[in-house]
Amino acid sequence: MGVGHDTSLKERMNARLLGCGGDHDVKTTVVLAHGFGANQSLWEKLVAHLVGDERKLSVVSFDWSFSSAIKDPSVFDPLKYSSLDAFVEDLVALLDEMKLSSVVFVGHSISAMIGCLASIKRPDLFKKLFLIGASPSYLNSEDYIGGFEMEQIEQIFTAIESNFQAWASAFAPSVVESKDPSSVDKFKESLSELRPEVALKMAKIIFCSDLRGALEEVRVPCTIVQTTNDIVAPTSVAYYMQKKMTNAPSVDVKIIEADGHFPHLTNTTTLVEILDGVLVET
Repeated sequence: MGVGHDTSLKERMNARLLGCGGDHDVKTTVVLAHGFGANQSLWEKLVAHLVGDERKLSVVSFDWSFSSAIKDPSVFDPLKYSSLDAFVEDLVALLDEMKLSSVVFVGHSISAMIGCLASIKRPDLFKKLFLIGASPSYLNSEDYIGGFEMEQIEQIFTAIESNFQAWASAFAPSVVESKDPSSVDKFKESLSELRPEVALKMAKIIFCSDLRGALEEVRVPCTIVQTTNDIVAPTSVAYYMQKKMTNAPSVDVKIIEADGHFPHLTNTTTLVEILDGVLVET
């Protein structure tokens, strides 16, 4: 029996509240939003660092409707989820339903931009944005290096459509970029369990989006975290975002000397140190 749409959004999105959940001494709530091909289990290492007796933190993690962790296929309505706007609406509605505000939002990859858009719509919900591997546009143009030419993006669509499992098996190690097989396998498993039609739909939404014009509307303090070698988002993108976020109170760029698009899997300790610096300031 499916989850159904008469259930709460929290249930449909598998949202979990960890740490000092109903403790009145909680200082900060950290919300973790995974990226394309992932699910909330990819945050496990980060959650282990964040949830501890000495920390006054609540941690919320959830699964987007496109995640392989969502077992009811009806949850992902291709008509509803035809742009990132629907995901922004889900995020805002989830935070409202859970009665959360002034959160530290940790968004990976496309979730970083969903967080930015949600903060524009409802700045009261966000105290800080912590953006990992963010990119407002993946397509190169004359004055912008997004990392991909249109021909490369079209090749991704063709590969997903023709043989999704073969594409997923090749894509996972190329973006995780880790000598630790368990990190690669973690993402590969999550990615491979996606329904091919959902993967193609999301890939088209993500790779064809151009959100550069929204950056100047962000009015929440941001920390942008990038690795030195990420085939999905070049380091130049982080500095482009910093330059364009002219109305945010502060925009810090933190570069991790590492490979790959998943520092929360491969460089967790370094990522936590950066996040701790942000949390100290809240």
